[in-house]
Order: sequence, then C-alpha cells, then structure tokens
Amino acid sequence: MINILTKLELRGDRIAIAADQASAIIVDIFNLLDCPNDISLAITEHLINANLSGVESHGVMRVMQYAERMQNGTMRVDVRPEVITTETGMTVVDGGMGSGIPAMHMAYETSISLAAESGLAAVSILNTGHTGRHGAFADDAAEKGFLTICTGGGNHRVHSQVAPHGGARGMLPTNPWCIGIPGGDLGPVVMDFSTGKIAGGWIYAAQSAGALLPEGCVVDRDGNPTRDPNDYFNGGAILPMGEHKGFALSLVAELIAEAMLGPSSPECNWFLITIDTRRFRQPDVLKAAAEEVLADLRNCPPAPGFERVEIPGERERKQRSQSNGIIAIPEETWQQVLTLSNELQKE
Repeated sequence: MINILTKLELRGDRIAIAADQASAIIVDIFNLLDCPNDISLAITEHLINANLSGVESHGVMRVMQYAERMQNGTMRVDVRPEVITTETGMTVVDGGMGSGIPAMHMAYETSISLAAESGLAAVSILNTGHTGRHGAFADDAAEKGFLTICTGGGNHRVHSQVAPHGGARGMLPTNPWCIGIPGGDLGPVVMDFSTGKIAGGWIYAAQSAGALLPEGCVVDRDGNPTRDPNDYFNGGAILPMGEHKGFALSLVAELIAEAMLGPSSPECNWFLITIDTRRFRQPDVLKAAAEEVLADLRNCPPAPGFERVEIPGERERKQRSQSNGIIAIPEETWQQVLTLSNELQKE
C-alpha cells in the first residue's frame, strides 16, 4: 500500500485502485446523471488528482455529494460557465449553478490571459457549485509564472460552520484562502487552506469513511471537544484556525464575497487576483532567489516529532509523483461509489 497523507484515523481499511479504473467508473456516474462527457471528464480528473496528491478531502469522496446535488437540482448539469464583462468593466465567470470545477478552471485561464496582457487581473466567480481543490489551479498558474490569490465565502447564515474566536457556535463558512507563486527547483509554493482548523471536506471524508477526526478541530453542540464527525453534523462547529488570526482571515473573506461581490449563490462567491510575476523579475532570477530562501528553510533542523521542514505545495507534488497512478481510498467510501454506480445503471 502506498504511503497516504491523511488527517483521518480510519476504523476500517483502504483499497488500492488504479486511477484509470476509478476514473472510468466515476465518469460513467456523472454521464448517467446527464453531465456532458467533457464536464464529467473534467470533474473526475480533478477529483482523482486530489487523491493522487494526498488531498482526499477534495477527492473521490465528493462523488456522492456532487451526485446528490445533481439529482436534487442544486447543481445543474445542463449549463456551462461563461465569462461576462459587467457595465463597470469587471470580469465575472458565471457558473450558472453548474459544477464549480469547470467554472474555476475557466476563471484561472481567463485571469491568466488578462494578467499576461496588463500585468494584473481581478476576476469574480459567481453562481457555482463546489469548486474543488484550489491548490491544483494555483499550482498550474504558478508554473506558468503567475502569482494568484483566491478567497471566497458568503451565506454565513446558511453555512454557519466555523465558530468565531471567542464564540460558542458556528457562525461563518470555512472561507478558504489559496495563494500560489513560482518557487524554486522543486516547483511552485502553494498555500491552500480553510480558515477553520479543518476543512469541511475532511469532516465529510471522515463521515464517509467511518473515521475519526484529528483532535482539537471540532466541538459538539455543547461546545465539548470531539473527534466524531457526526457530532459536527448534529449541531457542532469547527474551531477557527489560529484563533483570532483565522477568524480575521475568514471575516475578510466573507466581506469580500458577500459585501463586495453581492448576495452569494447556495455555495460561495469567489474573488481571484492574478499577477504576472515576469513584470517584476525574469523567471530564472525569481526561481534562483526563491530557491535560496526555500533551501534555507528545508535545511532548518527539524523539531521533535518532525522528520523535516516541508514547503507548502511540494508534498502534494511529491505524493502525486510517487503514487504511480494508484489511489488508496477508504473501503467504505469506495463501496459507496460502487453502490451509486450500480443504482444509476439500473435506472
């Protein structure tokens, strides 16, 4: 079994599956739900890539969630994202309440194109379903020489997941931030995290896999620490990352998404800033300077309990390269995928 990067403590086992085999089954699921084949492929490739990168919170376990939303109409399958220029000259990617993965992919492509022309671009992404693992988009943009900053949120009264610092119950969404920048010899530096101590996807993944959560991330409805994902779904809350600092990041994201961009869709509003780093330094000069910084950090003596200092973004690429095209999925989660596939084929 390949080494797995995970935050979950499984009660059961994992099953190793070739990515191509898993992809064929998942593409078929989305096709059976009336997704156009190219969109089915795009969603599936993104989910599989997340698992190969060790980010299972945004991987195959999302298949059941997406399928449910496609079936109940909260994620449409008969639309495609489109780029719109507003009367004030701002660029918007409208997802039409379809899958957010094609919409976010279009947003990064559009933003890169605009930044290549003028040096800087700002794009909002509205009316989308779940937008997947933003780190994958940021990594790709940084490989092309672009610094990207993406955040989002909205609908805090609906998505009341994370308690504010000093608060006793969930009041804010997980409101992620994702920043990617060209790095050194080992590739871009990418930070991609929820402003809660744990992303909501990990809680769904734990529930799907019958697993326990890490300590210190979630409280139950009475405010008591818990590792059981079901306690969260029964009125519990996620604690803010970094206490007051995570709360501040989440609050700013909520104001950008809701106060600046306008009422959010059932999911989130997103705001993406893209900068062409070549306007500041030539790629080889930036790479050499970045590597000098990163090499110093990698050479830092590890603290007790750690093997080494890791640079954000490098471990995901290393995990993907070492996976040999094999994903290791909790057996319980994979069985849910197979059950869904069988049910759809009978319809």
